[in-house]
Amino acid sequence: MPHSIRETPRGLALNLILNLRGGLHSRPAARLAKAARRYSSDIRCITETGEADAKSMLDLLSLAPGANAQVLLLANGEDAREALLDLGAVLADMQE
Repeated sequence: MPHSIRETPRGLALNLILNLRGGLHSRPAARLAKAARRYSSDIRCITETGEADAKSMLDLLSLAPGANAQVLLLANGEDAREALLDLGAVLADMQE
């Protein structure tokens, strides 16, 4: 499924649905943070419970998004588009 990246005042944005039965628990949060750290762009993860640094597993866990939660990834930097495409693929691969 192609991801639709759009421009916002805060950078590039990608909306996703978190299709993880247990939500974003420690294993997927660690995997997402590890993937995000490969990029120099600032990457934020926003859910209805708040906003977190996508490069920090602990920050992601603090959001505690549940199954089927809507997630907005924001990236700002020279590799922002590449980062969002990769992170979207990482989250899609984690679907249970």
